[in-house]
Amino acid sequence: MKLAWTRTLFARLMLIWLGGMTVVLTVSVVLFISERDRYARDVLFEGVSREIVAAVDVLNHLTPGQRADWIDTLGRRRLRFVLDDPPPDVRPLPADSPLAQALRQALPESDIALLTRTRERDDHPHRVQMIASLHLADGTPLLVRLPGPMFGGRPLAPPPGSLVTSLLALIVGVTLLTWFAVRVATRPISRLAAAADALGEDPNRAPLDIGGPAEVSQAAHAFNRMQERILQHVGERTRILAAISHDLQTPITRLRLRAELVDDESLRAKIQSDLDAMQALAKEGLDYARSLDASAAKQSIDLNALVAALREDAADMGWRVTVSGQIAPPCLGQLSGLQRAVWNLIENGVKFGDRVDIALATLPTAFEIRVRDHGPGLPAEELEKVFEPFYRTEASRNRETGGTGLGLAIARNLLRAQGGEVRLENCADGGLEAIMTLPRVAAATDATMR
Repeated sequence: MKLAWTRTLFARLMLIWLGGMTVVLTVSVVLFISERDRYARDVLFEGVSREIVAAVDVLNHLTPGQRADWIDTLGRRRLRFVLDDPPPDVRPLPADSPLAQALRQALPESDIALLTRTRERDDHPHRVQMIASLHLADGTPLLVRLPGPMFGGRPLAPPPGSLVTSLLALIVGVTLLTWFAVRVATRPISRLAAAADALGEDPNRAPLDIGGPAEVSQAAHAFNRMQERILQHVGERTRILAAISHDLQTPITRLRLRAELVDDESLRAKIQSDLDAMQALAKEGLDYARSLDASAAKQSIDLNALVAALREDAADMGWRVTVSGQIAPPCLGQLSGLQRAVWNLIENGVKFGDRVDIALATLPTAFEIRVRDHGPGLPAEELEKVFEPFYRTEASRNRETGGTGLGLAIARNLLRAQGGEVRLENCADGGLEAIMTLPRVAAATDATMR
């Protein structure tokens, strides 16, 4: 069960920040103490090494008889000197220990061994004793008993290399902590941005998950309410246009009947033409509104068969349309929407380019359908404007050929509702090419469903 005060993004970031600072400060203190102890050990080892060097120098200048009298005098509070071989119960320490290295640097001409042994005593059971074994100049063995409490009971501080490694680990840890904090802060925002982008392509997408911090949950609630209002607005607009289209049929029919009573044949033809334009405009407006509705069921579609059927329909109308290329896997989409989108592109190409060539291709991530005409093309600044509703270029103002300016807008809406896209490009050798793409992920989804 989560605490209520951790529901906000501010509280979560503060917890991460405070936790991270605690870890950083703890590691810093540990590193500081370790470095201080290491430095103190180095100073201590250097002092012990100098005392041993001084004692060895004195013993080397004494005769064997004098050494026995002076050996106890040379002993200090920290060191005890014995002219004897090492006892049998000792164990050698590694040659790379810090104290052994300090002794070898102080007495490079002597063969020094660092030994330890455990002595059982009532006051200190398992007491560890450290001994340095070496020989004087004449070969006399010398043992130096080092103070056990200062060397045997506490672990040695890590060497400088370990400290560098620890610092690098600290830097890596802080970097990971920062990455995690930034991810916590930005992931909900990125998810919201992705949902807003996907909403333009699929208004009927599932509502956004409202989990997460309180601020993100509020934003998700607002986003879902906005999506509901958009769907209600689109549905209301569709119903209004459908009602207008239906209600216009009756007066248009009456006007057609009354137009037949007009004696002037020229006037009667003009009236009939205006009525045809009114009816076409009402129908195209309704089709545009319906193109925004992506609620139709999806199915597996053979794009090769679909394009071939549309080519035959175009041939029946006397249009010249050719098809080349193949698309291997099927596509998951809305059949009626794809038919209408491709047909609108074919019709637009025939209207302004006389002949249309269709090329099919399978790309790594998408299916591609290219519809090319052989007309005059379009200025670069109008390649995107022609997708706006009711926009017509200067060359298409004629009522007989210009249409209502909704064909390309309907095609783009139908494709975007299925995750596709369409754009226009001028060909280098003349003509205009409409490039339509559909995501291949649809085919993978369809294969999974089966």
